[in-house]
Amino acid sequence: MGGILFLAHRVPFPPDRGDRIRAHHLLKALARLGPVHVGCFAAEDGVGEGALAALAASHHVAARTKPLPLAGLEAVLAGKPVSLTAFHSRALEAWVRRTIAEHRIEAIVVFSGQMGQYVPDDFTGPVIVDLCDVDSAKFASYAAAGERVWLNAREARLLGREEERLGRRADATILISEAEAALYRSRLTDPAAVRIEVMGNGIDAAFFDPAATAPHPDLAARPGPHFVFTGQMDYRPNEQAALWVIEALLPVLRARLPQATFHVVGRSPTSRLMAHDGAPGVRVWGAVADVRPFLAAADAVLAPLLIARGVQNKVLEAMAMARPVVLTPEAATGIAAEDGAQWLVCPPDPAAMAARIELLLSDPEAVTRLGGAARRFVLGHHDWEAMLSPLAGLLGAPQDGRRHAA
Repeated sequence: MGGILFLAHRVPFPPDRGDRIRAHHLLKALARLGPVHVGCFAAEDGVGEGALAALAASHHVAARTKPLPLAGLEAVLAGKPVSLTAFHSRALEAWVRRTIAEHRIEAIVVFSGQMGQYVPDDFTGPVIVDLCDVDSAKFASYAAAGERVWLNAREARLLGREEERLGRRADATILISEAEAALYRSRLTDPAAVRIEVMGNGIDAAFFDPAATAPHPDLAARPGPHFVFTGQMDYRPNEQAALWVIEALLPVLRARLPQATFHVVGRSPTSRLMAHDGAPGVRVWGAVADVRPFLAAADAVLAPLLIARGVQNKVLEAMAMARPVVLTPEAATGIAAEDGAQWLVCPPDPAAMAARIELLLSDPEAVTRLGGAARRFVLGHHDWEAMLSPLAGLLGAPQDGRRHAA
């Protein structure tokens, strides 16, 4: 098919964090259909543009230089959500117009709701919007929990309007799970006016292969059990979950398992998390070159998220590494594994979760059985190519890249 314009809120390289992983594989799937022109914003860590240039037919990476207070002021004056003004760039807007004018762009694919503002009203080709999850609901959850109530309630309301506008504008709106699709549908004033599709997250099971990864030597050399949590640690739901383990679960666990250690692995840990580093049974590692050795060394991987949107890559990665995963119902959303068969699902109750963990670790064969079943599950249900195969049909192009006749 002709050219595809792909708009993402962050450079989709390297695939080392939740949104960047999905955008990365989405871009690769699109590149198999035709030349892709990519407009996006620079990543906070400043990496990825070289790899993007090697794959994209053309690209524009806009700098993220707008201060948040300025974005907030613009949002108030314009009556828009901060999520949009924070990601508005005149340079990127001009590049989009120029790219559509100079190249045979047949379709536009938008990754993340912040980028829908760049789709020109007069573009007549297919528009696909991958919302992943319902961001407006996340802000509503923050407001309901008493966090910056006015600001989060305003963001939830205005971003919800933008999510509905995009759904009406798009030929198809993609959500990451049936649960997110149902949530999105429930927040629309006219659900019949929006075509909703579900595409789950996949996993690179060849990369996350326990047979190819040695356990981290520091963890392997110390008595355990060792529990690992991975993620971007300045992301509020991740910080909240890690703090819950440290403050609520770990004391109960260590009463049962005195040498238990909880490892927080991921970039940008907050000051609240860093304050716990070095406390009995707590290690906060920050950014690491590779999370796989930590997963390989874990007796269990914890994902006790209290607020979660979409499918958790951290959970799929741990399952692919054949580790037992203990998680809350919120973190289990969008993954059709069974409690007790491929993972352990527990409410955020310290005593109940600690009891299930202790029972599991008392039976090494059960640990091996649960981890092995977890890896087999993701191999069978979360292959990236299978997850994204509907893209060709949504764009009107078969897998070999030839567009269907009109």
